[in-house]
Order: sequence, then structure tokens, then C-alpha cells
Amino acid sequence: MNRRNILKGASALAVMGTMAGVMSATRSSIASSSNPVIKITAQRFNFTPDEIVLRSGQAAVLEITSLDFVHGFKIPDLGIRTDLLPGRVTTIPIRPLAPGRYIFLCDNFCGGGHEDMNGALVVSQ
Repeated sequence: MNRRNILKGASALAVMGTMAGVMSATRSSIASSSNPVIKITAQRFNFTPDEIVLRSGQAAVLEITSLDFVHGFKIPDLGIRTDLLPGRVTTIPIRPLAPGRYIFLCDNFCGGGHEDMNGALVVSQ
């Protein structure tokens, strides 16, 4: 095989790889746009809403805003943990889950009542 044919083949593969990446990104954007966005506020000493219900296998995006303090947000069973800065939206994608009840909580001490700042992600069949 001569050098010109090798370069043509490599160029064709590069174009196909780029197109596949564009198509994949487009499909991913379309898929993610159908995932529900769940808005949550964090304020001493509660999350609102404090119960979120999803179907098994349903992905979602949590958009959490702290209204007053650097709260923490942790779902221990899912390995999710982040700080929630006041006035800023923190976005957390939730991947498809098995049925069950997943507790979330504030893990930055925010005063007397902190231990009651929790909620649940309930995944049904």
C-alpha cells in the first residue's frame, strides 16, 4: 500500500470518528434534556422538598440552592457529596437507581437542629 492510500484511509477514519462523536454528543444532549430537573433549597434546618420520588432506572438532575449557609449535601449510599454555597445553584446528576430509599443529609454542622436536616430519595419500581 502506498503512502497516499494510507493517508486517505487515515483521513477517512478521522472524519468518521469525529462524526460518531458529534452524533453521540447530540444523542446524549437529547437524552439528558428529557431527564427531570428537581429543584431543592437548603436552609437551616431543612431541605425543600425533603422527599424526591423517581422511578427505577430514571435519571434526573438535582439543582440545589443554599439560602443561608455553606450546607453539605451527602447521599452516602450513592457516594455523592458536595458543598452547597449560598446563592449558587449546585447541579448533581443522579444516575439510574435500583428501587429503594436513599437518605440524603447536610454534613456541614449548621447549628442546633442540624441533625434533623435530611431527606430521602425514594426510587420505586
